[in-house]
Amino acid sequence: MNVLLWILQVLLALAFVGAAVTKLKDDRLTYAAARPPSTSYAEDLSDRTFKTIGVLELLGAVGVVLPWATGIARWLTPLAALGFVLLMVGAAVVHLRRGERQLLVVNATLLAVALVVAIGRGVDALG
Repeated sequence: MNVLLWILQVLLALAFVGAAVTKLKDDRLTYAAARPPSTSYAEDLSDRTFKTIGVLELLGAVGVVLPWATGIARWLTPLAALGFVLLMVGAAVVHLRRGERQLLVVNATLLAVALVVAIGRGVDALG
């Protein structure tokens, strides 16, 4: 189970680092135009919200791997994964409101992976 959780943690980190980097390097309108419809939701966000999401994704990517890898504050790893669960719930709500149902598959997949990590590492952290 440990190997599976590590694989899922790394996949989550890679997915969210990629998402974060594009949000932090581009302005929201450039991002929105990059790959519609999967990016067009950014049109509805403020600049501040858009960048905040990018920062949260980057911090979550670090948090889902680094504490467990170093053994320092391991409890942060399941919390970071739980943060991704909440982020994906919010993303799903935005996509539903915009009628972008095809994007829910991505949200649901990332949510499921994050939930497995949150539960698996949470159980491990509790002893």
